[in-house]
Amino acid sequence: MGTGATKVAVREVYLDYNATTPVDPEVREAMLPFLGEEFGNPSSVHPLGRRARRAVEQARQQVAELLNASDPSEIIFTSGATEANNMALLGATLFAGHKTGHIVTTQIEHPCVMGVCQFLERWGFRVTYLPVDRQCQVLPESVLDALTDDTLIVSVMLANNETGTVQPIAEIAQLVKERRPDVLVHTDAVQAIAKVPVDVQALGVDLLSISAHKFYGPKGIGALYIRSGTKLEPLLRGGHQEHGMRAGTENVAGIIGLGKAAEIARRDFEVITQHLWRLRE
Repeated sequence: MGTGATKVAVREVYLDYNATTPVDPEVREAMLPFLGEEFGNPSSVHPLGRRARRAVEQARQQVAELLNASDPSEIIFTSGATEANNMALLGATLFAGHKTGHIVTTQIEHPCVMGVCQFLERWGFRVTYLPVDRQCQVLPESVLDALTDDTLIVSVMLANNETGTVQPIAEIAQLVKERRPDVLVHTDAVQAIAKVPVDVQALGVDLLSISAHKFYGPKGIGALYIRSGTKLEPLLRGGHQEHGMRAGTENVAGIIGLGKAAEIARRDFEVITQHLWRLRE
């Protein structure tokens, strides 16, 4: 470039929202007090701790409302979807005391599901990895055909981060429950939140994983929906946090951020989806 050449300013355009999203300003504002003066441990009984507990339970209610869960206690906060997926798969198999058994999943799952399945195979469990069709969809009948007498859990993601394909989870869950009511149905819904309706009653699943940073919340926080009555063993043991399902002092600021992001996703769902539709078209 010659000395007289004009410099052109380059503006960065971010197009990797399936990897992560920026934190919404409303989410950041909701979190800030819990990174400062509201530093209480929600397990403490003094006023500072009680305020933290109320904030955590409000966030649990916000996530429950987003997912249409029957009760806020069905929401267990985790460090993200990776932990939630591990909790679902390991908690229903190895940690539940099973020495062997069968798992049904697909060939298009996130590595944190595939990795757990491969780990379980090394422990003696059998895994069926179902293929998808030309539209990257899992055929519900193929899930039904894969069930065996010792199947423990079926795990199929709701929306794929690479192709965007939405899987027929409600139909899969209905078929599985009609054939084997005892088999748990889990879905990784990380890429679906705030893009398509995610209603655990309509989907009919027992377990569902989400991650805050995929819908304008902070990184390092997620949740696992566990339908009431579902038998699942915790991965982390110690204190009695998260209804005994996830020991350890809660990430209060992150939980508040997840709750606020859930509130915004529910409140602005029509606006968000219309905007995404215009971009797609």
